[in-house]
Amino acid sequence: MTTEEHLSTIDALAVRPFPEAAYIEASGGGGPEHHVRDLQVSRDFWDDDDGQAWVEAEAELQGCLDDLSVRLTTRWGNAFVVDLGPYLHAGCEGEPAPEPLNYLSQQAVTMRVWPLPDGDRWLALALGQGDKELPLILLAAVGQASVPGLSTSGRS
Repeated sequence: MTTEEHLSTIDALAVRPFPEAAYIEASGGGGPEHHVRDLQVSRDFWDDDDGQAWVEAEAELQGCLDDLSVRLTTRWGNAFVVDLGPYLHAGCEGEPAPEPLNYLSQQAVTMRVWPLPDGDRWLALALGQGDKELPLILLAAVGQASVPGLSTSGRS
């Protein structure tokens, strides 16, 4: 997909009403107060013995992430970088972590977050991978309310 197609998906996701119950679709899912979409998915890496396919896929998806970040920064200002480690740790300890942060923390280390102009939502982009053999995924997420731990010191 192109940057324009990704932006179209992001724009639709940003205004899509949140459902009352959790849902799963082929390219994502969500629930009350959040949506998550796979913007781009690489191949899997089960047979990538030398790691070259992973390096190429990571470079391609990182380039897409960077292109989208430039475009979104032009719209909404610099992103906040949020460390997802505390949410992963909380989930591993059996503590509740809010969605979509719980899901994203199982896929990615950090996310770039832009508060949306309406003030009630935020948009995040992340590059993640569930396990070393699984595909790399460029993810977009929209959440409602505030992101715990988000502060101006995290602006990129």
